[in-house]
Amino acid sequence: MQQSMKTRTAALGGILLALSVATLFFASFVPGVELTIYAVSSVYTAIMIIETNSKGGGIFYIASGILALLLIPNKAAVLPYLFFFGIYGIVKYYIEKIGKLPVEICLKLLFFNISIGSGILLFKTVFLDNFRLPDYANVLLILGGQLLFLLYDHIFTLLISYYKRRFSER
Repeated sequence: MQQSMKTRTAALGGILLALSVATLFFASFVPGVELTIYAVSSVYTAIMIIETNSKGGGIFYIASGILALLLIPNKAAVLPYLFFFGIYGIVKYYIEKIGKLPVEICLKLLFFNISIGSGILLFKTVFLDNFRLPDYANVLLILGGQLLFLLYDHIFTLLISYYKRRFSER
């Protein structure tokens, strides 16, 4: 019985890795819907956590990130996954174990701001050193980002619940 469970986990991990890399590859060259595709790619880590545990999700995130960097020609297209979307399922899992909604929302927003902020700083430093936006644009981008993130988190929760009801044996 134990061996068949290990085989099932390995097979699931392989299938999800293939889907993850294919999804990220798709995001690297399809204009206009990249964020939606990255959001889809984040679900695979959550499925791995549901079917194994948080350690399995962590191993999956690392493996999918390495594989994506090796196989996807446009390395910059992998950065949103590495900085935010890939690891968010793991972060969400631990934050939601707290069980206090206001604290969870604050911690999720903190993670979002740190992840996106560090990604933007890295991107601006490497690619757009002299690029400046007016101050009001930064405020609008930050507020809009917060709202979109909360919407993303809610949809992510709905997708996880749907997966658990329909497919998970755990």
